Amino acid sequence: MAHPIMNRIGTVFIPVSDIEKARNWYCQLLGIPVTGDILFGHLYVVPMAGETGLVLDSKIFDTEKPGKAPLFHFNTADIEAAYQYVKELGAAMLSGIEHDHWFTFADPDGNVLMVCKC
Repeated sequence: MAHPIMNRIGTVFIPVSDIEKARNWYCQLLGIPVTGDILFGHLYVVPMAGETGLVLDSKIFDTEKPGKAPLFHFNTADIEAAYQYVKELGAAMLSGIEHDHWFTFADPDGNVLMVCKC
């Protein structure tokens, strides 16, 4: 019998305070057009390449301070260009480029994100 739980991440949920603002910010961050609808008044499924999905959810937002560890990381082939882009986007930069490989920043709600060179 095959194992009942797959060794695969389906979707990552990010708690956000304002679903429309977060939708626009994440689409700008990823360089993709805003498409699709906000579902049930609190969910936005960010169009992603690959198998793992990304869902913004304003219903699960907690006013407590978000954690200090990154929720996940986005990949990049050019860490310098990615760092400059995120900085110009106005994100709160939490680190510089570390070990020529990764950096962390916060989204407008304080969620910690990472970009890693692949």
